[in-house]
Amino acid sequence: MVPGGQKYSYARRGNPTTDSLEDALQELEGAAGVKLANSGLNAVALALLSCVKSGDHILITDTAYQPTRHFADTVLPKFGVTAEYYDPKLGADIKTLFREETSAVFTEAPGSLTFEMQDVPAIAVAAHEIDATVLMDNTWATPLFCQPLALGVDLSIQAGTKYIVGHSDAMLGTVAASERAWKGLYDIHGAIGSHVAPDDVYLGLRGLRTLSVRLERHQRNTLAVLDWLKDQPQIEAVSYPALESDPGFAIWQRDFTGSSGLCGFDFKAGTTKEQAGVFLNALTLFGLGYSWGGFESLAIPARLKGMRTATSYDETRCSIRLHIGPEDPEDLVNDIEQALARAFG
Repeated sequence: MVPGGQKYSYARRGNPTTDSLEDALQELEGAAGVKLANSGLNAVALALLSCVKSGDHILITDTAYQPTRHFADTVLPKFGVTAEYYDPKLGADIKTLFREETSAVFTEAPGSLTFEMQDVPAIAVAAHEIDATVLMDNTWATPLFCQPLALGVDLSIQAGTKYIVGHSDAMLGTVAASERAWKGLYDIHGAIGSHVAPDDVYLGLRGLRTLSVRLERHQRNTLAVLDWLKDQPQIEAVSYPALESDPGFAIWQRDFTGSSGLCGFDFKAGTTKEQAGVFLNALTLFGLGYSWGGFESLAIPARLKGMRTATSYDETRCSIRLHIGPEDPEDLVNDIEQALARAFG
């Protein structure tokens, strides 16, 4: 009982602002409940800690966000939890990796940096046969373009810093839970004191109001830029599940209703890292930075050394990750074109 019968008595337990964002996300996600975290990584940690105990074994997609791997490899072992990585193409065959102590499967679609899709519904069916919890990092699509809980996922995670906030001015994480996972999430959230400052939550609410408009622009711009980029002589391939040429297109078309601004491409074989560096440094409209989802386009080299253990990857490839922002797509194409000319002569 709260003293005096008041709903709000202690900031860490919530306030009208946090409730407003959690309630809005709960409706968007079709969830039993939502909890906020102070970053995307904190949301990942909360979700994982809500469903594991000492002695457990968990499976994580080999294409997970690198800080997720770092948390699983360096923090979870201290609590007696073993993480194993799986090929995202396994689908229902993930059951071949199950152990008696397997308690969770962590998915991410599309994959970080390399954009592989995976059959999340098939993975969820297999995992639930052994009563394992299914998690999904849904930052790329947001609940507007993908509904993880409807696909069988128990815990849907977002780095709200990116598209929910949408303006590069606050950090935020979100976890939406199914009925079976809600109590565990609720309990761990309160037990470890994870909370978000109300000013940051307000910025999340502000961003949510324009999310659909912004995502539509990101999607349209990305398709326009990649339609041009894929035909350039310096480019081997582009990676974006919404393209019919992408290996993950069929799964994307089945499970998603839209696509965002994050994509990638490979330079032609023989391109040197020095040429890739010249390309990146020649960009004028694209910033060089990691935390995408805001109001400007970004580019980084997609370096995978040490980040794949269950799948193979050609580390001699020169790959770039792009976030296509809301700028004029013709300006973005012109910027890439002049940077390619600088790098390749």
